[in-house]
Amino acid sequence: MSTALQMTALGLALLSTLFLLLATCTDCWMVNADDSLEVSHKCRGLWRECVTNMQDGVRTCDQYDSILADHPVKIVVTRTLMITADLLAGLALATLILGLNCIKFLTEDPCVKLKMCYGAGVILGIGSILGLVGSVWYAVDVYMERAMLVSHNIFLGVHYDFGWSCWLGMAGSTGCFVASVLLTCCLY
Repeated sequence: MSTALQMTALGLALLSTLFLLLATCTDCWMVNADDSLEVSHKCRGLWRECVTNMQDGVRTCDQYDSILADHPVKIVVTRTLMITADLLAGLALATLILGLNCIKFLTEDPCVKLKMCYGAGVILGIGSILGLVGSVWYAVDVYMERAMLVSHNIFLGVHYDFGWSCWLGMAGSTGCFVASVLLTCCLY
């Protein structure tokens, strides 16, 4: 039972960490949600903004000036939280792999291996909370920006909605949290 639970947690942690990494690297955190006839598809991410022409599929991207440039708070905070969540999830995966019962590392001391799995669960939990806070922070800020424009009857021709990268970050963080619960609460 313990090995099956460990393998389930490992699979979920691997998939969720991949989701977190993809969310951090991709550039569709905000997508235009205009109801009019579209000629282009615009995505804004943490690192750049891309526009895809709908007729011929040509995609052009503009990198943000610099990582250290003066960016909106939502981008800086989300970048920081997502990168930290990625690093913690990677550390947790390495610790979890070494702590698995099927890995021939420290086989003479199963108590240490169990503590490694527990520690991986704690690290994964912290990373998942950071990733979830970053993703939700960005989503709430997008929603508040749109609500403020609507409440002031301002229409700029395009408004943005949550992109698939934002949803991917939330899914990855939730998966890491479930894997953390499996490792910390159910393994004993």
